[in-house]
Amino acid sequence: MSATEFWSHWVWPLATAFLGYYFSYLVFKQYLERKKYHQLAWFFGLFLYATAAAMEAYSEFTFNWNPTVYRIYIVLAAILVGFLGLGSLYLVFKRKIWGHIFLIYLLVCITIFFYGTFTVNLDTSKLIAGITVGGNALGERFSFPRVCSFLFNIPGTILLLGAAIYSIILFAAKKEYAFRVWANILIALGTIVIAGAGALAHTGRTVGLYPAEMLGSALLLWGFLKAGTLKKDRIPPDVSPQKS
Repeated sequence: MSATEFWSHWVWPLATAFLGYYFSYLVFKQYLERKKYHQLAWFFGLFLYATAAAMEAYSEFTFNWNPTVYRIYIVLAAILVGFLGLGSLYLVFKRKIWGHIFLIYLLVCITIFFYGTFTVNLDTSKLIAGITVGGNALGERFSFPRVCSFLFNIPGTILLLGAAIYSIILFAAKKEYAFRVWANILIALGTIVIAGAGALAHTGRTVGLYPAEMLGSALLLWGFLKAGTLKKDRIPPDVSPQKS
């Protein structure tokens, strides 16, 4: 087994899928209890994350990137970051109108991206069985519809990472909330790992994408579980927007 085959092995995305589905289950369970917009947005983003990873695992396991599966996968792999960022936007800002506006933006961009991926002629020579393909089969790096991924990745990463940094600063001076600081550091690290791997994949450098996705999801889950230890009756009024 070559190094490329090892780092593109189906076990990596399968592990990511398991982590992602478990993570999305926890968030959806929390949503059913609290009915918060940010929890629903995060659930949707995490569910898409797990589903995209499951598609990767299946394609690598069968040594076959089905063109239709690929078209759906490439959209899900991009838009999930947007929904994670949407969750952070709903969490930080008390006025939900900003989240609603960003949601409309996401839905419009998703429609355009799906239209592009299902009308473009795929470069099937790039759908190499058993090897991570990234967005190469859609065309050149800045061509339509491949460029649409930036519409989700850039704002989604900024919002997700920004919310984590904001929380770190907010809780840094409060010793009793030290675990919240570490929780958001883990979330920030997970975001950086996933964003970095995705950015490299967009340039065609996909070796290591699957392990990075697994590591990123593990860091996010670790941060979520650590932050979730905060009891409701311990949340002071001035930090209520930061509830998990």
